[in-house]
Amino acid sequence: MPARDEEEARAAIETVRSEFPDATHHCWASSVEGRRGERVERSHDAGEPKGTAGPPILQAIRRAGLGSLVVVVTRYFGGTRLGKGGLARAYRAAAARALQEAPRVAAVPMSRLLISVPLQFDGEARHLLARHGGRVDSSSYDDGERSVLRASVPAEARDRLAEGLQEIAGGRARLEEIDPTPA
Repeated sequence: MPARDEEEARAAIETVRSEFPDATHHCWASSVEGRRGERVERSHDAGEPKGTAGPPILQAIRRAGLGSLVVVVTRYFGGTRLGKGGLARAYRAAAARALQEAPRVAAVPMSRLLISVPLQFDGEARHLLARHGGRVDSSSYDDGERSVLRASVPAEARDRLAEGLQEIAGGRARLEEIDPTPA
């Protein structure tokens, strides 16, 4: 499943767990973007012997050269013991097969922005952001006079968005790049 960050990866894992609550194991690995834009890889054996499930799934992700995703392999114990090597091969193969058949989407570099416009231009700013391929991540209102949008937009559209915001807000728009490092 696609996952931009660890929060989305956790949500995806929980979705699978709730879909198959009677399964013996939900082993997983993820490769997502961290808070500072770095690659964060995690894996979990979910009760299988150490290193026999999560790490082999992560190996399959690395071999596929993919990122921004989580792979969950759900297993029902059927009575046959595979041994540690057999488990690792089975989990790696299941993940590799799923990744081979998964649709691919090109990654688009994004800019995270803090946009502030006079309140009366809130709707137009949101519409302009959407037209440039962006999305509002959160919003608030500053003293009831300005709309403040935390947004993401494709990096290549950032300058055009800034020009458009100034045009619709009569030069009263403020736009700044948000530092992805936590405060």
